[in-house]
Amino acid sequence: MAALLLRGHDPDQREVLICQRRPDQAMALKWEFPGGKIEPGETAEQALVRELDEELGINAEIERSITTIRHSYRNGSVIEIQFFTATFAGELSNRIFHQMLWSPLARLPEYDFLAADLTLIRDLAVGKLL
Repeated sequence: MAALLLRGHDPDQREVLICQRRPDQAMALKWEFPGGKIEPGETAEQALVRELDEELGINAEIERSITTIRHSYRNGSVIEIQFFTATFAGELSNRIFHQMLWSPLARLPEYDFLAADLTLIRDLAVGKLL
């Protein structure tokens, strides 16, 4: 699961936090949304709160599910990612990423995102889902 951490209320000025994978990781330097895997016994929302604390040092409140994407990679692996909007308290602290930044929704297609995120990126950029 992954979080869309948004700021700004004007639809034309809205920004979302995006994070770039480190050079030493699989799919190096690709952009993604913060989040991770669900551990046994966790709901998706509980896992996302935990992951956002681990990755960004924030206390997140998960709001609503936006979409679920199922993606098959060329190597045969299949992933399913549930995307939620979330708000947070605290100061963002980059604990695991190469870099992070706030991007206007319309500019998301300019970044080299993970293949699994591309449909979501296109939808967000044209004002769908939010």
